[in-house]
Amino acid sequence: MKKNNLDINNSILTIKDLSIAYVKGKYAVKNVSAEIEQNAITAIMGPSGCGKSTLLRAINRMHELYPNISTEGEIFLNKDNIYDMDTINLRRKVGMVFQRPNPFPTLSIYDNVIAGYKLNGIKLKKNRRDEIVEKTLTDVSLWTEVKDSLFDKGTFLSGGQQQRLCIARALAYNPEVILLDEPTSALDPVATARVEELLIDLKKKYTIVMVTHNMSQAARISDNSLFMYLGESVEYGKTNSMFTNPIDSRTEAYLTGQFG
Repeated sequence: MKKNNLDINNSILTIKDLSIAYVKGKYAVKNVSAEIEQNAITAIMGPSGCGKSTLLRAINRMHELYPNISTEGEIFLNKDNIYDMDTINLRRKVGMVFQRPNPFPTLSIYDNVIAGYKLNGIKLKKNRRDEIVEKTLTDVSLWTEVKDSLFDKGTFLSGGQQQRLCIARALAYNPEVILLDEPTSALDPVATARVEELLIDLKKKYTIVMVTHNMSQAARISDNSLFMYLGESVEYGKTNSMFTNPIDSRTEAYLTGQFG
């Protein structure tokens, strides 16, 4: 892999020689290594089927939900090997937001926010629940919009509001890292802009790793970008440098729309 003007001394995640296969001998991710900068937005880019989402889900071991998957290599969170961690504890530290807004349809806005605690059998006093709900909804700029309808179903919200609710649900567990898989692909331009503004603000408190097909979005909001092709990491560096002066010809071809 070629590195473009990347000097990360403040990494929170270290990915070392990671390879993942859904079928023996067929690698979705092959020998990927990267240092992920703390309190920054890192975009994972590349054409469809290049292993972006598999790499993202490996960071909190969501990929293990698929049967017969095999994994080689290591991932460290604050120097702790995630494969030595309990998955519940890991997913509390590394939250996940998916491509399409997916609030739990039977739950209210309030209960959606604290769903992680309930699902894991963690009991909280009402004042603590109230505090978490208000804080996280405020963090995603949703509190003023929903504070008078907290006990309405989350599915009654607009698409953009639903996605911010899903981000709030991930934040409620107070993670260190947030993973986002194409978080705005199902949203209109106005809602997309709101979510992008939110992510720029959230990186003050959290580390964000985001898969995106939208190169303009990566250019607008990410600090660092990782370009993948055929399961391999081709180039990794500061986004501005990669977009203006890519080192690898495949990166340049992708960024200029020659394939993807």
